[in-house]
Amino acid sequence: MKIHILTIFPEYFESPLKVGLLGKAIEKELIKVNILNLRDYTLDKHRVIDDEPFGGGEGMVFKPEPIYRAILDVKSKNPDTCVVYLSPKGKLFNQKLAEELAKKESLLFICGRYEGIDQRIVDYFIDEEISIGDYVVFGGEVASLVILETLARLVPGVVGTKDSVEKESFTCGLLKHSCYTRPRNFLGYKVPEVLTSGDHKRIDSFRKKESIELTVKRRPELLKEANLNEEEKKYLREVLEKQRFYLFLLHYPVYNKNRDVIASATANFDLHDLARLARTYDLAGVYIIQPLEDQRELILNLKHYWTKGKGAIYNPLRKEAIELIEVFTSFEEAVSAVEAKEGKSPILISTDASPKRKYISCEMVRELLWEKPVVLVLGTAWGLCEEVLDRCDYFVEPIWGRLDPYNHLSVRSAGAIFVEKILGIYSFCKKSL
Repeated sequence: MKIHILTIFPEYFESPLKVGLLGKAIEKELIKVNILNLRDYTLDKHRVIDDEPFGGGEGMVFKPEPIYRAILDVKSKNPDTCVVYLSPKGKLFNQKLAEELAKKESLLFICGRYEGIDQRIVDYFIDEEISIGDYVVFGGEVASLVILETLARLVPGVVGTKDSVEKESFTCGLLKHSCYTRPRNFLGYKVPEVLTSGDHKRIDSFRKKESIELTVKRRPELLKEANLNEEEKKYLREVLEKQRFYLFLLHYPVYNKNRDVIASATANFDLHDLARLARTYDLAGVYIIQPLEDQRELILNLKHYWTKGKGAIYNPLRKEAIELIEVFTSFEEAVSAVEAKEGKSPILISTDASPKRKYISCEMVRELLWEKPVVLVLGTAWGLCEEVLDRCDYFVEPIWGRLDPYNHLSVRSAGAIFVEKILGIYSFCKKSL
């Protein structure tokens, strides 16, 4: 593999290319690295490589001519060279992209600085625009080293064993398990017993389970690429079942359009749709808070029909969903029921289409699910009363539209959107089990 790096600071690479496995790989010519000075491709006596941006603004922009000459020079020797511009606006670098780049025989990394390079080079002479993360560094040199080291690990002979590379984080679709070494007891903190047992089958199982748990909690999107066997899929299900998520649908206390506190009527569609939502995402329950006796009787009759009556025979799938519905006379009664069921108090998260309080993101709600049971409190009529909002621990970010602030959704629609935003990242896991 040949890697060319175009930079205005060739000295930046003097030390990194001489140390560690990368240095040894270059010494053995497993990888050939060619550092190119952009100023060598200028034609004026001052070796100017940048100029002020058209239209004004701060900073300087790399001129197109020197970069173009450098690309032509590299391609004259290696016509199939893949030209990569390292830029914050580029495609996010990851292991999959690294594996694709590693198949190239020749790569040219263009290291930008200041305000970047002339866009015409990007539009017409660049094959890939790549970013190493959602942050900004001084220039592309550090990014080129990140990619260079990642690619070097994929070149046969650079790393001691193929197994070492294949078991790294991201390569197999999972984060790597924790590692320990001597002493066994450090300041009272002990190494897990299984790792000192000598039972390699148990050790492999322990490490794989830890990798699965780390990945599903920290980077669940990586599981899309993971190749899990049946035993591992079973463990993944066990990990996901630790998340305990409830929906509360409050009919009291809520507001009407005049801001009067009322108890609203139960809507048949709400019960069916929220129950099916809960069953689809494996929620722990749908708790209906309804103080009106005749309305509670209506709910219980509906539940009996679909779980024990003719409806259960007619549509067994609906039966599975409706079984998740429970009915309570008050908000506090429902909270107490969750506490009794889970053995700990739940985190109460409120929704509010017109935000009056500081709110958290759905991603933060997802993190809270690993700590304690979570209740997402949904209101009927014209929204939850202040006393309910005051009782909640957090407030989730409202659902925003694309072009204006209109967000007058049905509770069924809002509930579905919230649950998908919070748990949807795990959906592929469920389907693969």
